[in-house]
Amino acid sequence: MHRRGNYSSGEDFVLEYGELRFTFNERDFRERCEQAARKLGFLGGAVAENEAEDLINLVVNGEVTDPASALGEHVNDCWPELVGPSDRSLVHWLRRLIFRGAWLDQRVKEGELDVSFDEDASAFVYIQPDRDGEQIELAPEPSWNRVAYVRR
Repeated sequence: MHRRGNYSSGEDFVLEYGELRFTFNERDFRERCEQAARKLGFLGGAVAENEAEDLINLVVNGEVTDPASALGEHVNDCWPELVGPSDRSLVHWLRRLIFRGAWLDQRVKEGELDVSFDEDASAFVYIQPDRDGEQIELAPEPSWNRVAYVRR
């Protein structure tokens, strides 16, 4: 039986699920947090340093207790719309997308998956080389467009 490896880019942040333990350096984790928030429609463009601090605190701690930016204040102002049943909260989905991305990247590194560009979708997709390049179907994620953070 093939034992899958754990994703690691550093030791600054850790996400665990079951027997999997993924570790991230600060830059990698920040980029994955921002990418997940954009994919969910919660963020639009680039993120300032203090906004990134609040976003990382949200992902790591599940809340922003002492906002460093307008993003953190926005999270707290919209909290009733962001929180909900655990599988429907923004924090859950941010963590899920960060973990999923690292899991997929590790599968590419180990040769189980390849990455291909889908011209019709104008996006990169993961494919299974041992299944004639069959594309991996990822579970759809909800949208937080209605409470998106927009820098003023």
